[in-house]
Amino acid sequence: MRRADRLFQIVQYLRGGRLLTARALAERLEVSERTIYRDIADLIGSGVPIEGEAGVGYLMRAGYDLPPLMFSRDEIVALVAGARMLRSWGGAAMAAAAEEALIKIGAVLPEAEAARAQEVKVHAIAYPQISDALRRRIDHLERAAETRLRLHITYADAEGIATARTIRPLGLWFWGKVWTLIAWCELRDDFRVFRIDRIKDIREKDPFRAERDKSLAVFFLREQICGQAT
Repeated sequence: MRRADRLFQIVQYLRGGRLLTARALAERLEVSERTIYRDIADLIGSGVPIEGEAGVGYLMRAGYDLPPLMFSRDEIVALVAGARMLRSWGGAAMAAAAEEALIKIGAVLPEAEAARAQEVKVHAIAYPQISDALRRRIDHLERAAETRLRLHITYADAEGIATARTIRPLGLWFWGKVWTLIAWCELRDDFRVFRIDRIKDIREKDPFRAERDKSLAVFFLREQICGQAT
């Protein structure tokens, strides 16, 4: 790796206030810790606002304005593939934003990288075709989770039996052809996962306050523990 590229990568790793030791940086960049110390000193000398010390770690103060980022080959593949998947399987607003993101990615990349983005071999096709109504529902539920808005829903189980629930939407999961909503169900007083295509009706209610024991993080932790137990 050229030294200029290494300096650029150090700045990228330290963006957003992440604290990293010289050893961690050396392992990622496959150089010695002494090389990292020298690079850090040169970056500080050139005006990059890096703070820290040997043995403790380094971070960069928020607000430092960097030039436009250059994506690696793997990053281009990940961005393009992810945008294509959302364009095919996401909500209406998600799909439109994914299409716009693909256009912007192509516009900001140098010619060679833009051509590479066009050649990414990962594609996504919605089969069977996802309906416009389901796309709008995905967007609706995503916004409700983002704004912490309680919802009253009518939900049909696998046997078609409908129940009325008041829920606190927490997040969406996509399982490949199936979207689900993770929520705190006030009827069951517990977490529940609802298939979005089985939600028959949605009525918005009042906002809810975030509670640690009813959070998405706690749900994920419980699922992880249950998975390890089995």
